[in-house]
Amino acid sequence: MSALGGDDHAAALRAFGSGITGMRAILIVSAHWQVSRPLRVTAWESAPLLYDFGGFSEELYKVTYPAPGDPALAARVARTLVAEDQACRFERERGLDHGAWVPLRLAWPEATVPVLQLSMPFVDPQDMFRVGRALRPLRDDGFVVVGSGGIVHNLRKVKLQDKNAPVDDWAVEFDSWVAQQVEARNLDSLFAYKSAGPHARISVPTTEHFDPLFITLGAAFAGEAVEPIFEGFQYGNLSMRSFSFRA
Repeated sequence: MSALGGDDHAAALRAFGSGITGMRAILIVSAHWQVSRPLRVTAWESAPLLYDFGGFSEELYKVTYPAPGDPALAARVARTLVAEDQACRFERERGLDHGAWVPLRLAWPEATVPVLQLSMPFVDPQDMFRVGRALRPLRDDGFVVVGSGGIVHNLRKVKLQDKNAPVDDWAVEFDSWVAQQVEARNLDSLFAYKSAGPHARISVPTTEHFDPLFITLGAAFAGEAVEPIFEGFQYGNLSMRSFSFRA
Protein backbone atom coordinates (compact mmCIF):
# COMPACT_ATOMS: atom_id res chain seq x y z
CA MET A 1 0.00 0.00 0.00
CA SER A 2 3.01 2.29 0.39
CA ALA A 3 3.06 2.61 -3.40
CA LEU A 4 -0.01 4.84 -3.25
CA GLY A 5 1.89 7.43 -1.22
CA GLY A 6 0.17 10.20 0.70
CA ASP A 7 1.96 9.67 4.02
CA ASP A 8 5.10 10.86 5.80
CA HIS A 9 7.13 7.89 4.62
CA ALA A 10 6.33 8.59 0.98
CA ALA A 11 7.13 12.27 1.44
CA ALA A 12 10.50 11.42 3.01
CA LEU A 13 11.47 9.11 0.14
CA ARG A 14 10.46 11.76 -2.38
CA ALA A 15 12.53 14.40 -0.59
CA PHE A 16 15.50 12.05 -0.58
CA GLY A 17 15.12 11.14 -4.24
CA SER A 18 14.87 14.76 -5.34
CA GLY A 19 18.22 15.42 -3.69
CA ILE A 20 20.05 12.77 -5.72
CA THR A 21 21.11 14.17 -9.07
CA GLY A 22 23.35 13.07 -11.90
CA MET A 23 22.61 9.37 -11.55
CA ARG A 24 23.73 7.10 -14.35
CA ALA A 25 21.56 4.20 -13.19
CA ILE A 26 19.79 2.69 -10.18
CA LEU A 27 20.75 -0.83 -9.16
CA ILE A 28 18.27 -2.28 -6.68
CA VAL A 29 18.28 -5.45 -4.59
CA SER A 30 14.88 -6.51 -3.27
CA ALA A 31 13.74 -8.97 -0.63
CA HIS A 32 11.43 -10.44 -3.25
CA TRP A 33 14.03 -11.77 -5.64
CA GLN A 34 16.07 -14.36 -3.80
CA VAL A 35 17.47 -17.17 -5.91
CA SER A 36 20.47 -19.49 -5.79
CA ARG A 37 23.76 -18.43 -7.35
CA PRO A 38 24.90 -17.26 -9.80
CA LEU A 39 23.72 -13.71 -9.28
CA ARG A 40 21.32 -12.38 -11.91
CA VAL A 41 21.04 -8.85 -13.24
CA THR A 42 18.13 -7.70 -15.37
CA ALA A 43 19.14 -6.87 -18.94
CA TRP A 44 15.99 -5.69 -20.69
CA GLU A 45 15.34 -2.44 -22.58
CA SER A 46 12.37 -1.47 -20.44
CA ALA A 47 11.28 -2.40 -16.94
CA PRO A 48 8.12 -4.55 -16.86
CA LEU A 49 6.41 -4.73 -13.46
CA LEU A 50 5.44 -7.77 -11.43
CA TYR A 51 2.32 -7.47 -9.30
CA ASP A 52 3.55 -10.21 -7.00
CA PHE A 53 0.92 -9.91 -4.27
CA GLY A 54 -2.74 -10.66 -3.75
CA GLY A 55 -5.76 -9.46 -1.84
CA PHE A 56 -4.99 -5.74 -1.98
CA SER A 57 -6.73 -2.71 -3.48
CA GLU A 58 -7.43 -2.95 -7.20
CA GLU A 59 -5.71 0.43 -7.53
CA LEU A 60 -2.35 -1.21 -6.85
CA TYR A 61 -2.64 -3.43 -9.90
CA LYS A 62 -2.95 -0.34 -12.10
CA VAL A 63 0.24 1.29 -10.84
CA THR A 64 2.86 1.83 -13.53
CA TYR A 65 6.55 2.67 -13.41
CA PRO A 66 7.87 2.83 -16.99
CA ALA A 67 11.55 3.16 -16.17
CA PRO A 68 14.00 2.20 -18.90
CA GLY A 69 16.44 -0.66 -18.55
CA ASP A 70 19.88 -0.75 -20.15
CA PRO A 71 21.56 -3.97 -21.33
CA ALA A 72 24.92 -2.19 -21.70
CA LEU A 73 24.82 -1.07 -18.07
CA ALA A 74 23.75 -4.58 -17.06
CA ALA A 75 26.93 -5.81 -18.73
CA ARG A 76 28.88 -3.25 -16.71
CA VAL A 77 27.34 -4.63 -13.50
CA ALA A 78 28.11 -8.21 -14.49
CA ARG A 79 31.74 -7.41 -15.32
CA THR A 80 32.18 -5.62 -12.01
CA LEU A 81 30.81 -8.56 -10.07
CA VAL A 82 32.79 -11.17 -11.97
CA ALA A 83 35.98 -9.17 -11.37
CA GLU A 84 35.29 -9.64 -7.65
CA ASP A 85 34.69 -13.40 -7.98
CA GLN A 86 30.91 -13.00 -7.92
CA ALA A 87 29.52 -15.07 -10.79
CA CYS A 88 26.70 -13.28 -12.59
CA ARG A 89 24.44 -13.85 -15.58
CA PHE A 90 21.74 -11.86 -17.36
CA GLU A 91 18.01 -12.07 -16.71
CA ARG A 92 15.96 -10.90 -19.69
CA GLU A 93 12.42 -11.93 -18.77
CA ARG A 94 11.71 -11.29 -15.11
CA GLY A 95 10.28 -7.84 -14.35
CA LEU A 96 10.62 -5.57 -11.33
CA ASP A 97 8.89 -6.99 -8.23
CA HIS A 98 7.00 -4.77 -5.81
CA GLY A 99 9.99 -4.66 -3.47
CA ALA A 100 11.73 -2.74 -6.24
CA TRP A 101 9.13 -0.61 -7.97
CA VAL A 102 7.34 0.61 -4.83
CA PRO A 103 10.29 2.51 -3.31
CA LEU A 104 11.56 3.57 -6.74
CA ARG A 105 8.20 5.04 -7.64
CA LEU A 106 8.11 6.99 -4.40
CA ALA A 107 11.68 8.31 -4.60
CA TRP A 108 11.98 8.87 -8.36
CA PRO A 109 8.45 9.07 -9.78
CA GLU A 110 9.65 10.48 -13.11
CA ALA A 111 10.94 6.98 -14.05
CA THR A 112 13.57 8.43 -16.39
CA VAL A 113 16.74 6.88 -14.91
CA PRO A 114 17.68 3.35 -16.07
CA VAL A 115 16.77 0.71 -13.48
CA LEU A 116 18.51 -2.64 -13.05
CA GLN A 117 17.60 -5.26 -10.47
CA LEU A 118 20.12 -7.64 -8.94
CA SER A 119 19.07 -10.94 -7.42
CA MET A 120 19.88 -11.82 -3.82
CA PRO A 121 21.55 -15.19 -3.12
CA PHE A 122 20.87 -17.61 -0.26
CA VAL A 123 24.00 -16.82 1.77
CA ASP A 124 24.94 -15.72 5.27
CA PRO A 125 25.27 -12.03 6.23
CA GLN A 126 29.03 -11.96 5.71
CA ASP A 127 28.70 -13.26 2.15
CA MET A 128 25.87 -10.82 1.47
CA PHE A 129 28.14 -8.03 2.67
CA ARG A 130 30.81 -9.22 0.22
CA VAL A 131 28.31 -8.98 -2.64
CA GLY A 132 27.66 -5.37 -1.64
CA ARG A 133 31.36 -4.65 -1.39
CA ALA A 134 31.83 -5.96 -4.93
CA LEU A 135 29.38 -3.28 -6.10
CA ARG A 136 31.39 -0.35 -4.72
CA PRO A 137 33.14 0.48 -8.04
CA LEU A 138 29.73 1.05 -9.61
CA ARG A 139 29.06 3.91 -7.22
CA ASP A 140 32.14 5.69 -8.57
CA ASP A 141 30.58 5.25 -12.00
CA GLY A 142 27.28 7.01 -11.21
CA PHE A 143 25.22 4.04 -10.00
CA VAL A 144 22.96 4.37 -6.97
CA VAL A 145 22.83 1.05 -5.10
CA VAL A 146 19.54 0.45 -3.30
CA GLY A 147 18.62 -2.27 -0.81
CA SER A 148 14.86 -2.75 -0.33
CA GLY A 149 13.61 -4.79 2.61
CA GLY A 150 12.60 -4.07 6.18
CA ILE A 151 14.31 -4.11 9.57
CA VAL A 152 11.21 -5.41 11.35
CA HIS A 153 9.01 -7.44 9.01
CA ASN A 154 6.70 -10.07 10.51
CA LEU A 155 3.46 -10.27 8.57
CA ARG A 156 1.92 -12.56 11.17
CA LYS A 157 2.18 -9.77 13.72
CA VAL A 158 1.21 -6.69 11.69
CA LYS A 159 -2.16 -5.08 12.40
CA LEU A 160 -3.38 -4.54 8.87
CA GLN A 161 -6.67 -3.11 10.08
CA ASP A 162 -4.91 -0.04 11.53
CA LYS A 163 -2.00 1.66 9.79
CA ASN A 164 -1.50 3.92 12.80
CA ALA A 165 -1.82 1.24 15.50
CA PRO A 166 0.29 1.69 18.67
CA VAL A 167 3.77 0.33 18.05
CA ASP A 168 4.83 -2.88 19.82
CA ASP A 169 7.73 -2.47 22.25
CA TRP A 170 9.61 -5.46 20.88
CA ALA A 171 9.63 -3.93 17.41
CA VAL A 172 10.91 -0.60 18.70
CA GLU A 173 13.71 -2.29 20.64
CA PHE A 174 15.00 -4.33 17.73
CA ASP A 175 14.66 -1.49 15.22
CA SER A 176 16.53 0.89 17.54
CA TRP A 177 19.25 -1.68 18.20
CA VAL A 178 19.84 -2.16 14.47
CA ALA A 179 19.96 1.60 13.90
CA GLN A 180 22.57 1.96 16.64
CA GLN A 181 24.73 -0.81 15.18
CA VAL A 182 24.52 0.68 11.70
CA GLU A 183 25.43 4.13 13.00
CA ALA A 184 28.49 2.69 14.79
CA ARG A 185 29.32 0.30 11.91
CA ASN A 186 29.32 -2.60 14.36
CA LEU A 187 29.42 -5.18 11.61
CA ASP A 188 30.17 -8.14 13.85
CA SER A 189 27.06 -7.42 15.92
CA LEU A 190 24.93 -7.03 12.81
CA PHE A 191 26.28 -10.23 11.29
CA ALA A 192 25.26 -11.98 14.53
CA TYR A 193 21.90 -10.20 14.81
CA LYS A 194 19.97 -13.43 15.32
CA SER A 195 21.63 -13.92 18.71
CA ALA A 196 22.81 -10.39 19.50
CA GLY A 197 19.71 -8.35 18.71
CA PRO A 198 16.82 -8.03 21.17
CA HIS A 199 13.66 -9.82 19.96
CA ALA A 200 15.40 -10.83 16.73
CA ARG A 201 13.41 -14.03 16.39
CA ILE A 202 10.06 -12.25 16.28
CA SER A 203 11.35 -9.20 14.38
CA VAL A 204 13.07 -11.23 11.65
CA PRO A 205 11.19 -14.55 11.41
CA THR A 206 12.68 -15.10 7.94
CA THR A 207 15.83 -13.47 6.63
CA GLU A 208 14.94 -12.20 3.16
CA HIS A 209 13.68 -8.75 4.23
CA PHE A 210 16.66 -8.16 6.51
CA ASP A 211 19.34 -9.35 4.07
CA PRO A 212 19.34 -6.27 1.78
CA LEU A 213 20.80 -4.34 4.72
CA PHE A 214 24.06 -6.22 4.27
CA ILE A 215 24.21 -5.35 0.58
CA THR A 216 23.98 -1.64 1.39
CA LEU A 217 26.49 -1.93 4.22
CA GLY A 218 28.91 -3.64 1.87
CA ALA A 219 28.41 -1.04 -0.85
CA ALA A 220 29.11 1.82 1.58
CA PHE A 221 32.61 3.24 1.65
CA ALA A 222 34.53 3.59 4.90
CA GLY A 223 33.93 6.97 6.47
CA GLU A 224 30.56 7.61 4.85
CA ALA A 225 28.05 8.94 7.32
CA VAL A 226 24.63 7.37 7.83
CA GLU A 227 22.00 9.77 6.55
CA PRO A 228 18.51 9.16 7.99
CA ILE A 229 15.69 9.26 5.46
CA PHE A 230 12.74 8.09 7.56
CA GLU A 231 12.12 6.56 10.97
CA GLY A 232 8.80 5.11 12.01
CA PHE A 233 6.36 2.21 11.93
CA GLN A 234 3.14 1.28 10.22
CA TYR A 235 0.53 -1.30 11.22
CA GLY A 236 1.86 -1.68 14.75
CA ASN A 237 5.30 -3.14 14.08
CA LEU A 238 6.28 -2.83 10.42
CA SER A 239 9.48 -0.77 10.40
CA MET A 240 9.71 1.79 7.62
CA ARG A 241 13.18 2.97 8.65
CA SER A 242 15.19 4.12 5.66
CA PHE A 243 18.69 5.58 5.44
CA SER A 244 21.55 6.12 3.04
CA PHE A 245 25.32 6.28 3.01
CA ARG A 246 26.79 9.32 1.31
CA ALA A 247 30.16 11.01 1.54
